[in-house]
Amino acid sequence: MGDAVDLIIEHWGRERPDVDVSPMQVIGRISRLSRVVEQDLKKFFAGHGMEFWEFDVLATLRRSGGETGLTAGALNRAAMVTSGAITNRIDRLATKGLVERTPDPEDRRSVRVQLTPAGRTLIDDLLPLHMANEQRMLTTLDAAAREQLTGLLRNLSESLGDTSLD
Repeated sequence: MGDAVDLIIEHWGRERPDVDVSPMQVIGRISRLSRVVEQDLKKFFAGHGMEFWEFDVLATLRRSGGETGLTAGALNRAAMVTSGAITNRIDRLATKGLVERTPDPEDRRSVRVQLTPAGRTLIDDLLPLHMANEQRMLTTLDAAAREQLTGLLRNLSESLGDTSLD
């Protein structure tokens, strides 16, 4: 049967047989799968009254913020958005009562962002559901295939420099 990328490769083979389009077999699939997964996650989180970015910020705080939270700068680096975007996101989550800003005890010029009890409960309740949803998306791959794909994607990520959260 094939997928959409197979059709694209076929079309290029017909129109430009002189060009090696084989890299599209990997990059095209990663790109298209990224969009498919993003849409699936968007739908999943909408079903829980949230947006994916909200989960991302809350999950980042939960997994790396400890009891004192993170500075806005550290949260910004982990979320990979502009400082204006992270400020807006923090404001929106604070309005919902899911995060709060507190003065940094070590640097009075800085503010820390931390989960409220409601934010912590929400992320703790939603994480297992999110993992079950991701498990559902991967059901076509058995354990060995997942392990192989994980290794291949890790190698590619490392080779392209994606080795830290900074």
